[in-house]
Amino acid sequence: MTSRDLILGRIRAALGSAGLPDERPPARDYLTSHAPDDPAALLDLLHHNLADYRARVHRCTPAELPARIAGLLVDHGTRTVALPPDLPADWLTAVTAERLVDDGTLTAARLDAVDSVVTGCALAIAETGTIVLDTGPGQGRRLLTLVPDHHVCVVRAPEQVVASVPLGLARLDPASLRPQTWISGPSATSDIELDRVEGVHGPRALDVLLVTGATPA
Repeated sequence: MTSRDLILGRIRAALGSAGLPDERPPARDYLTSHAPDDPAALLDLLHHNLADYRARVHRCTPAELPARIAGLLVDHGTRTVALPPDLPADWLTAVTAERLVDDGTLTAARLDAVDSVVTGCALAIAETGTIVLDTGPGQGRRLLTLVPDHHVCVVRAPEQVVASVPLGLARLDPASLRPQTWISGPSATSDIELDRVEGVHGPRALDVLLVTGATPA
C-alpha cells in the first residue's frame, strides 16, 4: 500500500456512504494548437515570437552555420566560449575564441568569467517563442546556460519546432528526470516601477539560429 492509497482510504472511511468524486482522469479533448500546420508558416511564427521577446533571431543553412556562430561570437566580443562536451564539432570550425569544454567541474564562479555559451536545444515552441533545454545531447548542464552573459542557441528546423506547449510536452520524457530550462527571450525582470532589467536570472543576450535545409554531404 502506498501513502496515496492510505490517505484515500482514510478519506473514504471518513466520508462513509458519501464516497469520493469520480477519480477517472478528465477528458483532454481540447485543441492542442492554434498554429498553422504549414512548416514554413510555423517557422515564421516562431521567428516572430522569439523576436518579440527580444531574442536576436537568425536563419541559415547547415553549411552556413559555423560561420554564423563564429560571427555572432565576434560581434559580442567573445574571448572565451563555454561548450557542452558533445556539441557537434563541425559547428565550431570557424570559432577563434578560446574554447572551454564543460567536463562537469566548471563552477558558477568560473562560468561567470566566460563571455558566451553555444548549445543546441531539445525543441522550440512556435506559439510562445520558447526554447526548451533538457540537458540532452548538445545542451550541457543547466549551469552552463544560466551563468554566461551571452547564449547562442541552435534550433534545427523543422524537426525541433513544435506548434504549442501541449505538443512540446508530449515530446519531452518526464521519466528521464533531467532538469529543464524553458527560455522565452533573454533573462529579464521588472521592479514595481516596471523598469526592465536584463541578465538577472540568466543570459542578458540571446541569439537563436534557426537552421533550415538539408545537411550538406
